[in-house]
Amino acid sequence: MKHSDPFVDEAVVTAVAGDGGGGLATFRREKFAPRGGPNGGDGGRGGDVVIVADRNLATLRDQKYQRELRAKNGQPGGSNDCTGAGGEDVVVRVPVGTLCYDTGSDGQDDEELLVDLTESEQRFVVARGGRGGLGNARFATATRQAPDFATPGKPGERRRIRLSLKLLADIGLIGLPNAGKSTLLSRISAAKPRVASYPFTTLTPNLGVAELGHRRFVVADVPGLIEGASDGVGLGHRFLRHIERTRVLVHLLDGAALLEGGRDLLAEYETIRGELEAYDPALAERREIVVINKLDVLADRALVRPVSEALDARGCEWLLASGVTGEGVPELLRAMLRALDAADADEAAAKEAEPA
Repeated sequence: MKHSDPFVDEAVVTAVAGDGGGGLATFRREKFAPRGGPNGGDGGRGGDVVIVADRNLATLRDQKYQRELRAKNGQPGGSNDCTGAGGEDVVVRVPVGTLCYDTGSDGQDDEELLVDLTESEQRFVVARGGRGGLGNARFATATRQAPDFATPGKPGERRRIRLSLKLLADIGLIGLPNAGKSTLLSRISAAKPRVASYPFTTLTPNLGVAELGHRRFVVADVPGLIEGASDGVGLGHRFLRHIERTRVLVHLLDGAALLEGGRDLLAEYETIRGELEAYDPALAERREIVVINKLDVLADRALVRPVSEALDARGCEWLLASGVTGEGVPELLRAMLRALDAADADEAAAKEAEPA
């Protein structure tokens, strides 16, 4: 079934605006005006193709299965100086965070960013409708009283566009597969991601809205990060780019690994950090909270000490939590809000430092 993929973050479609209607060349033929002047009307303007950001959408699934977005043509002009009706626009609603590229004639090697839709209800005209032609009434002058011609409508614009979604979230949950990201997201928000005890359960990003007091913020569970992700291994670049827009990273470490005795949590932490930096060095500078998760399975909390001491030595802010029982989650939510406030201050300082 073609709509089986619940999350689609890329779509390529052709946007075709409507052609303008042709002008009309007619003359008055009333009973008592056998030699009446020109009265042909103008053609209507062709419809536009418009994209609109919608905060209630989270996927480009509908656009993925549309090869063409075609607006209506304008209607021809009528007699008695009547202007033809304009063509109906095509309005396409896409998620907030969608980027629209003109792929040009050479595909992605010739792409141009047209717009980044970062605000709800932000609109952009992808392809403009053609202007309507002029009727012969437009060309009547004192010396040319009976023009017998009109002009055709102009063709509408045609563009091949690529829509690319980058999630907009305040907090990004990252970590190796099976670190408990989806369980934690379901604990702190109303999101209901699929949860299971095996790796790679989550194959698509999930969004949830967390609340603490009067504050609300958006949290994204970003899957697909493994060693080599920056080179496209696994889900690779497909989901790494969704981290670019998050303002704070919450890095989950699988506390259950401390029971197994064969996994090095610090090495796993450095693996993900290395992949982020390889993909975009700016991500390595983003504010981060490290969470040793799955506290519910650690009866002996002393197992955490070597990891926590190493994180302290690196200057990392870290917490203990359990997405299953909720232990440590209130402290984590407060830490998230502090980090977001600090990120706000960082952004304000950066703007002040920009040259006027």
